[in-house]
Amino acid sequence: MATLDHDAVLSLGFASVGENVRISDRASFHGTERIHIGSNVRIDDFCVLSAGEGGIDIGSFIHIAVFTSLIGAAKITLMDFCNLSSRVSVYSSNDDYSGATLMGPMVPAQYKNVNHAPVHLGKHVIVGCGSVILPGVRLADGAAIGALSLVTKDCEAFTMYAGVPAKIIKKRKLDLLDLERQFFSGAASR
Repeated sequence: MATLDHDAVLSLGFASVGENVRISDRASFHGTERIHIGSNVRIDDFCVLSAGEGGIDIGSFIHIAVFTSLIGAAKITLMDFCNLSSRVSVYSSNDDYSGATLMGPMVPAQYKNVNHAPVHLGKHVIVGCGSVILPGVRLADGAAIGALSLVTKDCEAFTMYAGVPAKIIKKRKLDLLDLERQFFSGAASR
């Protein structure tokens, strides 16, 4: 994966960019002036980040894997240590599928009924490949989503979910919180 150098990343016009940001030269961005990127972030090939009015806030120590998309008018937030596996789709907007309205970006707003709602992924959230997260969902710190899951409702902290729709599988270990403390105390001593 060829990554953009720091000057090339800055030239994309992001609202803010931290240090050690590795972005593939094959990723696509829309509304960059509404996208904030923290430090130690990697965004892989063929990812699409399309920030609407609410913007996209990406914390630090984050990986957004190949073919992942973050799309919608409402705000999308990824907190520190959040990881999205390949082909994950996060939507903060979606059309009305009932047949009561028209759909799609080329149809004027008065003929549509689009749902816009913020999506929040807390610290230490991991989302498995092929999963879809719909508007209005909040994944509490440490939530884990299994591959090929459809997340339609909020998920509890340090709990594993999987399925269509996603359901609770079991609680997640908290060891990573100790590792986070060790990581930062070790980084401070260097």
